[in-house]
Amino acid sequence: MSENGTAARRIPTVAVVILVAAVVGVAGMVAGSALTDGGDPVSRPGEDSAEAGFARDMQAHHVQAVEMSTMVRDATDDPEVRSLALDIMLTQQQQAGQMYGWLEQWDLPQASRSARMQWMRATDSSMGSMDHGAEATATPDSDAAMPGMASDEDLGNLAHAGGVDAEILYLRLMVAHHEGGVAMAQAALDLVGDEDVRRLAQAIVSSQTTELTVLSDMLDAREAASADQ
Repeated sequence: MSENGTAARRIPTVAVVILVAAVVGVAGMVAGSALTDGGDPVSRPGEDSAEAGFARDMQAHHVQAVEMSTMVRDATDDPEVRSLALDIMLTQQQQAGQMYGWLEQWDLPQASRSARMQWMRATDSSMGSMDHGAEATATPDSDAAMPGMASDEDLGNLAHAGGVDAEILYLRLMVAHHEGGVAMAQAALDLVGDEDVRRLAQAIVSSQTTELTVLSDMLDAREAASADQ
């Protein structure tokens, strides 16, 4: 089957995994979330809240990480890269499902009427402090408006790369992707009040900051080896 056919199968698979994770999460949350312990209604985030914006945008951010990780696992036999990519896939699929479930629980649509990252622009976090490549010229409602997102050209290059070339490109893209994810999660910590959202945002900051060290070390090693050849 062609590469286009493989890609066409891959994205629905990611969506199914996220949906299954969301259904499991919602089943556990909804029964106890309608009322507080005292019987009072729970205040839910609104359509234009930072909680809703973060849940929507970080879902899209995570889905791209899963897509890139799937690509590199198809492109290399390197056990270290494949193991790292699998860890990223599983973690971010689960977290994306959790955020999908929140929006269902809050009775909010998965898509927003607002531009991408509108919720984050209310903070003092500087989106311009990092080099995000393609999003500098992206339209406001495109995925590329989010920090660290790979461009369509980047994804095409990764889809056609193999071996060490694929590993190096994946690691470069994932370093930028994690830097953007950390910036988004840190902005959420500055804005949101919902404790579940805050816990996930903090988990993303902590785990992806740690993974950035691993990604950078792996990238340095492969770039050095490639330069020596």
